[in-house]
Amino acid sequence: MALVDAAGCGLAGASPMVSAQDVHKRFGRNEVLKGIDLDVAPGEVLCLIGPSGSGKSTFLRCINHLEKIDAGRLAVDGELIGYRERGDFLYEMAEREVCRQRARIGMVFQRFNLFPHLTVLENIIEAPLRVKRERRAEVTERARALLERVGLLAKADEYPSRLSGGQQQRVAIARALAMQPKLMLFDEPTSALDPELVDEVLAVMRGLAQEGMTMIVVTHEIAFARDAGHRVAFMDGGVVVELGSPDEVLTRPRQQRTQAFLARVIGGPR
Repeated sequence: MALVDAAGCGLAGASPMVSAQDVHKRFGRNEVLKGIDLDVAPGEVLCLIGPSGSGKSTFLRCINHLEKIDAGRLAVDGELIGYRERGDFLYEMAEREVCRQRARIGMVFQRFNLFPHLTVLENIIEAPLRVKRERRAEVTERARALLERVGLLAKADEYPSRLSGGQQQRVAIARALAMQPKLMLFDEPTSALDPELVDEVLAVMRGLAQEGMTMIVVTHEIAFARDAGHRVAFMDGGVVVELGSPDEVLTRPRQQRTQAFLARVIGGPR
């Protein structure tokens, strides 16, 4: 599988930032992931599209071990996530070791999950202070810079309840970035927003993509996948049905399942 740089060009010999090998996940008798093989290059934006229940969000949660995989391997920047290898066996890490790994992986959810009793600034500095034990002055300076980056510096002392949904999601992105992650995961970050608020969140994400942040984005925003994604993966039934450039998958899909999905969501490939 070819790796790509921020311009979509091949990077011969580059090590993937994310490597999934034959990843399986089941909940009881329901096998949600049925063997995912996928590499994501440093600086790449991979957009995951597909119908509800196809396994997109579950795969994302497996990458930072919020869900434990049942078979296969998942690595971020060359390090197995959630497990340590000894001989031919994998042993699950202690929770504190998993937390150390998660600190390098930012995640933005459908819901904003901000602490309602903390101000915007306090929400952003909380994890670097408590998890990474960083100095308050340094973290606060970084948090203010991130708020300026997402256009919300003037809201630093507000509480989440005083913000719109789009503003809360932008704070959630700034909070994830405050941990200085190597990888950002977005799980339908605009699905809970009113339509008029979607663009302000997508603009922040486009900015991250342009700056070279490695991103995996579960999204129903086909226009974003087309414009900002380096590759698009269509998932259905727990497998990757089709993978390629946005033009290949969204405009000239080869698989019938991809064609049928696009016909439902955008009236067919275009």
